[in-house]
Amino acid sequence: MASFIIEGGHRLTGSITPQGAKNEALQVICATLLTSEPVRIKNIPNILDVNNLIQLLRDIDVEVTQNGAGDYTFRAADVNLEYLSSPEFLQRCSRLRGSILLLGPLTARFGRALLSQPGGDKIGRRRLDTHFFGLHKLGAQFSYDETAGRYSISANKLKGTYMLLDEASVTGTANIIMAAVMAEGTTTIYNAACEPYIQQLCRLLNAMGASISGIASNLLTITGTGSLHGATHTIMPDMIEIGSFMGMAAMVGDGLTICGAAAADLGLIPESFRRLGVQMEQKGEDIFIPRQEHYEIESFIDGSFMNLADAPWPGLTPDLLSVLLVVATQAKGSVLFHQKMFESRLFFVDKLIEMGAQIILCDPHRAVVIGHDNALRLRAKRMVSPDIRAGIALLIAAMSADGVSRIDNIEQIDRGYENIEQRLTNLGANIKRCEA
Repeated sequence: MASFIIEGGHRLTGSITPQGAKNEALQVICATLLTSEPVRIKNIPNILDVNNLIQLLRDIDVEVTQNGAGDYTFRAADVNLEYLSSPEFLQRCSRLRGSILLLGPLTARFGRALLSQPGGDKIGRRRLDTHFFGLHKLGAQFSYDETAGRYSISANKLKGTYMLLDEASVTGTANIIMAAVMAEGTTTIYNAACEPYIQQLCRLLNAMGASISGIASNLLTITGTGSLHGATHTIMPDMIEIGSFMGMAAMVGDGLTICGAAAADLGLIPESFRRLGVQMEQKGEDIFIPRQEHYEIESFIDGSFMNLADAPWPGLTPDLLSVLLVVATQAKGSVLFHQKMFESRLFFVDKLIEMGAQIILCDPHRAVVIGHDNALRLRAKRMVSPDIRAGIALLIAAMSADGVSRIDNIEQIDRGYENIEQRLTNLGANIKRCEA
């Protein structure tokens, strides 16, 4: 188990370029299973979750060629379906939440899929009902072996249909789309997730020969096709990493530029930081965040208490609520955070409270932050990263703290952030990695 040793109080200055989007990468890499022809994907982030998924594809005999940094070609011409039932494959799946995205393409192209209960962040129950509901509506049958924690899906032929999803699940929508593009007839998905990652997946599939309309809306129409062909695709910048850099710039920045931030695809992220009083300037595709000596939390127009809550796109992504919460600890004023989607994601605030933050955890979903207005620095502490997003939030807190902090279990951070300590050190941070 590795750890970060962080000396707080060092200001960040300069420019940084975000990595490719993790969530998009997991989807489009799985989509390469839908064709036997080569699919080239560029700007793939070099992070643990994505690398583990690429290894999963290698394990089932997908030909993977690295053309350069972040540039891979996948050719799923001779997939070893028998390996799907091997203990090694199922064990790897159990450690990777993104493995659930194999269900749709494997079922669509090969008529069957086998998967163990996927792993990932421990942030509360993350149900898979939407995945199975959608595939079942398309004609697939599934069973669950509770003892082994294993799902089996089979389908002789998928047929297009109308479906209204019970929740706008991002990975659930992705799985259904990847299955529907190979189904016979037309599929209509209402209440589909419409995050930029889903939009990018649809664009790749259309480039491969699919017919998907309604992209960027919650109503998708998909006309099935018998086969898909190869294509080339470039992954967009990771909006969660961009938001994380915004949080760092607010807390410990001395003038930080986020290059190629694709501001049009950030939705409410910049506005959410502005509601906490953080100033930023858009310069073309770059975002510049000056040093924030003070930033004051806004109130609503009627003067009522500010609150920030996550919601399906185009609402505020739940992946950034942890970062926004940390930023609020040094703002002037108070704000209520409402984490609606996951019941365990706010539990990391106990660590911030130990660092001196003024936070009231109301219940598993809500926390009130009373900001210090930069009058009282957080105290350095030894902490453990419970998940990716809490991990980066704790790293930001440690960078702003008085003294030397230690964060253990940073493999959680490595799952979503590429070479983060070196990139931040290049900006002026003092972060060292040590192996236990």
